Amino acid sequence: MNDETAIVTSSMSNELKFLLKCLSDEKNNQAPQGNEPSLDWNLFLKLARHHRVYPLIYTKLKSASYIPAPIIQSMFYDYQKNTFKMLKLTGEIEKISRMVVENDISTIFLKGPILAADLYGEISQRTSSDIDILVDIDDLEKIEGLLIHMGYAKDEYIETVLNDWKWRHHHLVFFHPENQVKLEIHWRLNPGPAKEPPFSELWQRKQVSSLTTSYPIYGLGNEDLFLFLISHGARHGWSRLRWLVDIDRLYKKDLDWDRINTLLQKYQFMHVAGQTLVLSSHLLHTPLQDAAKQLTLHARSNRLAQEALFYIQQFINLHDEPLPKDIAQYHKKHLFALMSFKNKVLFILSFLHPYFEDTKTLPLPQRLHFLYFPLRPFLWFWRKTRIQEMS
Repeated sequence: MNDETAIVTSSMSNELKFLLKCLSDEKNNQAPQGNEPSLDWNLFLKLARHHRVYPLIYTKLKSASYIPAPIIQSMFYDYQKNTFKMLKLTGEIEKISRMVVENDISTIFLKGPILAADLYGEISQRTSSDIDILVDIDDLEKIEGLLIHMGYAKDEYIETVLNDWKWRHHHLVFFHPENQVKLEIHWRLNPGPAKEPPFSELWQRKQVSSLTTSYPIYGLGNEDLFLFLISHGARHGWSRLRWLVDIDRLYKKDLDWDRINTLLQKYQFMHVAGQTLVLSSHLLHTPLQDAAKQLTLHARSNRLAQEALFYIQQFINLHDEPLPKDIAQYHKKHLFALMSFKNKVLFILSFLHPYFEDTKTLPLPQRLHFLYFPLRPFLWFWRKTRIQEMS
């Protein structure tokens, strides 16, 4: 823990504190001892499931005599079910890796089984609900056609005008109805308009995954992976402890902190890295070296870390839309607080670009879509007025 920083965790439940205690030392496979028998074990199980860390928790607690047998049995069932799921995803990754190699598509796999293998040593120790793949935007059409040929169906959820999909969004979603596998094809690591490393640079710094298949599987280089994981976790409020455990595991690898600091400065993520490391050091007792500790000394990093406890201490699922009004408002403010000054300016300017909603408010022929730029303020005001009249 960094003694020069402080976040207040006194409002955490005893069950959440015990969960963090179990996660804080992956080398110790012994169950913690103390006053644990007085815990609400059903709530503890609910927390482990919500934070997607139940495989690690089961591995550590499966022999603990003070935990009720039904709780252990439930954790074993979850662990077993997750292992089967990860094996299925690994098999699908092998098929996809073969397909992209044979069709000469440069592909980087994100998260999922490769992260489990590379950070945890075995795929059963981490959960994943889908497969995430990063490709060059110029290869999107090609890989989309190949996936459809494999039996995947595209989720046509993106509505776009004047090609704003390229920077407002960052991935396409596909689903295989027979295999029941969800797959996301990314052309950006995060939604725009903020800058991030181009695919060509990420490809140059890629590394071969330890996940064994017949074809090479590439993941992000460790320093790029750090940048991706902190930006992804922060964007989701660290609402799943699984993402913070990923950081703890990655941090303990041999990272090039000079390169990391260069990336953080270039892409305006210094304060996000600080937030992440404050949380990891305080909640998981990640031992910080001087190069990393410097990032945690800023008041802004500590303030952002304290704000993230709002998500960690509650059962918040940001994918369950519509969100409750108070949570939606809090998340909106927190996302803005995470941005650097430069990215805040870009974000505000992005509102001047037409939205698809403008095409519904005033349908125009595609050749006249450029008129949505000068019309945008009026169309926005019209929609706001109509909403107020209806409320």
